[in-house]
Amino acid sequence: MFGKRNVFGKRNVFDKRNVFDKSSNTILTTTPHSTKTLSRLLLAAGLACSMASQAADLVIAGRDDVYGKALDSTLARFQQQHPGKQIELLKLPYANLYEKLVISLRENASAYDLMLMDDSWSPEFAGNGWLQPLSESLQSSDFIPAVLNVSRVPENSGPAYSLPVVGNVAMFAYRQDLFDKHQLNAPANWDAVLSDAKTLQQQEPGVSGVVFRGMKGNPIVSGFMPMLWAYGGNVITNGKASLDSPQALQALNTLKALKAFAPTGVEVYNAADVRQAMEQGKAAMAIEVWPAWAATLDDAAKSNVVGKMTLQPAPGQNAGPSPMLGIWQMAVAKNSRHNELAQQFLSYLTSAENQKALALELGLPPTRRSVYQDAQVVQKYRWYPAQLAALEAGKARPRIRNWQEVESILGDYLQLALMDQMPAQVALQQANQKIAQVLK
Repeated sequence: MFGKRNVFGKRNVFDKRNVFDKSSNTILTTTPHSTKTLSRLLLAAGLACSMASQAADLVIAGRDDVYGKALDSTLARFQQQHPGKQIELLKLPYANLYEKLVISLRENASAYDLMLMDDSWSPEFAGNGWLQPLSESLQSSDFIPAVLNVSRVPENSGPAYSLPVVGNVAMFAYRQDLFDKHQLNAPANWDAVLSDAKTLQQQEPGVSGVVFRGMKGNPIVSGFMPMLWAYGGNVITNGKASLDSPQALQALNTLKALKAFAPTGVEVYNAADVRQAMEQGKAAMAIEVWPAWAATLDDAAKSNVVGKMTLQPAPGQNAGPSPMLGIWQMAVAKNSRHNELAQQFLSYLTSAENQKALALELGLPPTRRSVYQDAQVVQKYRWYPAQLAALEAGKARPRIRNWQEVESILGDYLQLALMDQMPAQVALQQANQKIAQVLK
C-alpha cells in the first residue's frame, strides 16, 4: 500500500554511501540495495549489518521509494537536534525487508535498533519476543485509535510494540461528475455499487462501470476484504478458518457480478492497471484506492479526471463500512544497543510536527487525527477528511503469525472463481480447507 506489497524494486548490487550533512555536522549513511540471489543477499546483509551495528549510533531498517525519502527527510531534521550522531539507514524493497528482519531476529542478533514493518508482521514479531513493548508516554491520544490498535498484541487490548508511521487505508472512489449527471447517490452498500456500475456502463460509452485488482495473491485479497467484512464474513473467526460461510459466498458472488461491468482482463489487473483506468477516465468507480493513488487523480499532468473523483470509505452491506488498513509501523528491537536514542527517534518520527511535514513534502499519509484536520494539509489534499473517516472505521487483516501464507491461498482461489475456473462456493470451501491446515 502506497503500492504496498505489489511493486518490487529492481534488484541492484549492494551499495553503500556516506553523506555529510552540513546542517548537523553529521555523517548519514544510506544503503539502497537488494541482491540477485538470496544467498548473496544474506551474505551482504550479514556483513553490512554487523559492521553498521558496531560503528553507528543508530541502525534503522527501512524501505525504499517514498518511505526511504520520508526517513531521509526526518533524519535531516532529527540530526539537527542530535548533532554528531552517525545513523545507518538501510533502504530495502518490501520483500527483502521482511527477509532481512526475520533472519536477523531469529538469530537473536542486534543488527537493527529500529525496524519499519507492515502491520501484518506485528503478531509474528511481537509473539516471538523480538520487539520491545513501548511506554505509554509514546502512545499519544492524537493517534487514530483504530490505527494505534494494530500496534497492540493482542490487537486492541495488549501493549503497543510499535507506533504507526504511515496511515495507509483502502478507500472507494467514484466519478462525481457522472453520478451527478445520472442523478445517482454516493454508494452506501455493495448492492448500490453493482446497480450503479450497470447503469453507468450502459449509459456512458467507453467507460467501464467499475475497476478493481483481480491478480491473484495480495491484489485481489486487498479488494475483497472490505467486501467480505461488509457482508459479515471473515477469513478467520476465533482462530479457525471461516470462509465456508453464506456471508463469504455473498461477497464473492458480488465480486464476480461486478466483473461484468469491469474492463476486459480485469482478472489479472494490478495497481498500475487500476490507476491507469481511473486517471484516463475509463472507469466510473474503483473498489480499492490507496492514498498514493489518490494524489495522481488530481495531477493534471497524469489525470483526465482532475477534481472529478470523490473518495469515501468502502461501502457497507449487512455490516457497516470496514476499509482495510495497511499501516506501516516502526518498532524498537528487543536487542537494541541504543534504546534511548531509538525511542527518541521514534517519538520524533511519529510526532504531529514531522507527520505534517512529510504529508506536505511527500504526501505520506499521517496517523494522527490532528494532522488530518490541519487546514494547510486539507487544502493540499481535499480527500483527507474522507481518508480520516476511512481510517477511523478501518479494520486490520487477521492478526495471525502466518497471514502471508493464508493470504496467498485465499488470493489463488479468489482468482480461480473470478476467472470462472471454479464455482465460487467450491473455491471458498477449498481455500477454507487449506487455510485450516495452515492454522493447525
